[in-house]
Amino acid sequence: MQFLLAQLALFLALLAPLAVQAQPARPVAAQQVSPSAWYVEGDAALGSPANRNFISNAGFIVTATGVVVIDALGSPQLARDLIAEVRRITPLPVTHVIVTHYHADHVYGLQEFKRHGARIIAHRSGREYLLSDTAAQRLEVSRTDLAPWIDASTRLVEADQWIDARTELVIGGKTLVLQPVGTAHTPEDLVVLLPAERVLFAGDIVFRGRIPFVGQADSGQWIKALETLLAMDAAVVVPGHGGLSTTPRQDLELTRDYLAFLRQAMAAAARDMEPFDEAYGRVDWSRFAHLPLFGAANRMNAYNTYLLMERQAP
Repeated sequence: MQFLLAQLALFLALLAPLAVQAQPARPVAAQQVSPSAWYVEGDAALGSPANRNFISNAGFIVTATGVVVIDALGSPQLARDLIAEVRRITPLPVTHVIVTHYHADHVYGLQEFKRHGARIIAHRSGREYLLSDTAAQRLEVSRTDLAPWIDASTRLVEADQWIDARTELVIGGKTLVLQPVGTAHTPEDLVVLLPAERVLFAGDIVFRGRIPFVGQADSGQWIKALETLLAMDAAVVVPGHGGLSTTPRQDLELTRDYLAFLRQAMAAAARDMEPFDEAYGRVDWSRFAHLPLFGAANRMNAYNTYLLMERQAP
């Protein structure tokens, strides 16, 4: 866990120059995805007081009897803004919040939805992280780094319903499919499909048009998760970060191909016990070097993959 915290701290340090460039105070503005679905899009930047930690996406589905929200954003204030956006579109209450995974930028707003009576659903594997020292320490750091948006009153919120298998949720005549796809980006990865409208809320399994943060993820399982998403044949994908995808196969394949390239490049180095710096320097990264956050994230992604391939070597 301490190693994971160190990795996160390093990633934030590498991204720090982007925080200066980020546009401050992006509004939480709902964009319609399909007849029943909307989403809000965060900055493609580092969480900071300037952007209120609005760096991830969230979505919601309006049914005949209530609203289902997917992810709660990265601060209580952002959650309040999202609730206001829901109310701008419909007077119906938010009855459920589905958590795609328990990373801070997706869950620090949960307490606001809980205060309004929403039922929270998440994958059972998220409970281990939620109750860990890592999660508590991350929140403590955020109370300083993201003040005043994260403060002493911000708390971690458990799910009311923990699931561990494919689950169909029927609300107001709408059927939602909750599909676990972890361990990939996190052990608790969960995606949400609205089959009738072919809309998929993919969480951080999909980073659209940018380099993903691989962290301690099992990239092999992540690739399998992307194959699962491709088989869902969605017409529209709401990623965890980045703009709406109306070309889902292309965008999912980009993330998949990047992860596969990392594994291929680092597997040979790990097998031959080649020092990481030498291995990294000889790889031709040109296929992906143009993508946003390549300079900030790629070296760390490659290093973590190098360590993973060392552990998985026969």
